[in-house]
Amino acid sequence: MSDGTDTGRYLRLTVDLVVEVLDVDALQAAALAEIRDPQAELDDAERQEQIELVNSDETGAAALQWLIEPDHVLGLVEHVAEVEPREAMLGVEPSEGVLEDEDDHDHDHDHDHDEPGHTH
Repeated sequence: MSDGTDTGRYLRLTVDLVVEVLDVDALQAAALAEIRDPQAELDDAERQEQIELVNSDETGAAALQWLIEPDHVLGLVEHVAEVEPREAMLGVEPSEGVLEDEDDHDHDHDHDHDEPGHTH
């Protein structure tokens, strides 16, 4: 490989997880503590922006994003000594409480839309 990267060693892990927020205030307080931690590596403007984002989000999604680490997710995997998180991008959004499989997978989008003879 010309770039020296061994792509066979990297795996992309996709997890859909629905959680119920029992106490939004407690969730927000925990997130605010993380944001205010000096190790959060935020400048004052970024810190204030994140605080406002967490405080204004009544669903708790913005707060939850601050509390999930790739290492936490790997706790779900056996043999974690064999796996090291390299990069993560996390999205948290409100849910109806069930996984919506059809909307989450690109290969399903064309599956049952606009098929001849198919009515909704």
